[in-house]
Amino acid sequence: MTVHTRARSRADRSVNIWPGFVDALATLLLVIVFLLSISAIAQFFLGQTLSGRNQALARLNREVAELQKLLGLESAANIELRLSSSQLSASLQKVSKARDIALTNAEKALASAEKLDDKLRAEKAVHTEKSSQTTVQMEVLNRSIATLKDELRRLSLALGTIEARDQKSQETIRDLGHRLNRALAVKVQELTRYRSEFFGRLRSVLGSRPGIAIEGDRFILQSEVMFASGSAVLAAEGKTHLAPVAATLLAVAPDIPEDINWVLRIDGHTDRVPIRTNEFPSNWELSAARALSVVRYLMEQGVPPERLAAAGFGEFHPRDPRQDEIGNRRNRRIELKLTRR
Repeated sequence: MTVHTRARSRADRSVNIWPGFVDALATLLLVIVFLLSISAIAQFFLGQTLSGRNQALARLNREVAELQKLLGLESAANIELRLSSSQLSASLQKVSKARDIALTNAEKALASAEKLDDKLRAEKAVHTEKSSQTTVQMEVLNRSIATLKDELRRLSLALGTIEARDQKSQETIRDLGHRLNRALAVKVQELTRYRSEFFGRLRSVLGSRPGIAIEGDRFILQSEVMFASGSAVLAAEGKTHLAPVAATLLAVAPDIPEDINWVLRIDGHTDRVPIRTNEFPSNWELSAARALSVVRYLMEQGVPPERLAAAGFGEFHPRDPRQDEIGNRRNRRIELKLTRR
């Protein structure tokens, strides 16, 4: 009876071990699932952070490119000023050479006159009977010497005047260069202010609509909301997006000073998928035709044609480097940019 009881007790203990073992395995599985979830979330946020930094770097590169263009304009103006200074220096060198030649001739004439004077004085001592004639010759010679000395003084005065004029011209050139640089900086700041006002108003009107984005100094409209596939005919939805653009531009334009020669540039872009039709043999023609369609519509809304410019870039300036459907959709676009002519 005791042996049977002990055997039964051992059997009960072996059965009771299994629930605990199952609970331990379930707990271990939950821990593994939790760790995998944490890893996936961390990778997602890390990808978002890297994407934001890449976008900021691209925005900085575009701003640096624009500053380089402005610096190129200032360099061209400085080159013109330096050319004018070189021309003035060349003129001064010519005058200096002429003065040197005149001085040399005057010195030679003066030396000859002095030799002649000595000779005449010797002849006067030897031939006293010719004193009257010698006196006349001496007076003539003295007058010639005086004339040469007066001419020499006039040349010296003229050279001093030219040198003073050249120095004043150089100071004027430097002053014009400083004033030009300041004027260019002021005009750039004024255009930037009106550009910010223009895009600020557009952002408040169109910023929440799908297919529209603002990147730096460009207002971007995706082609899907503007045109049908492979077409340059402006769709009704595209006109709905462009009407506020025209109205905003007409509201801001009267406030822009007349001496700021601004234009609204419309750039057409396509994806990398080639197009070959009778109407559009390549993406160049398609992108340019779409930009012209936008220009024509803005003119119909009252925007002056001299304030509009159309450009087609084809597929050669992608917004997204990816070559999948998402990248192609982002690269098919119309960009608006308020800039100097």
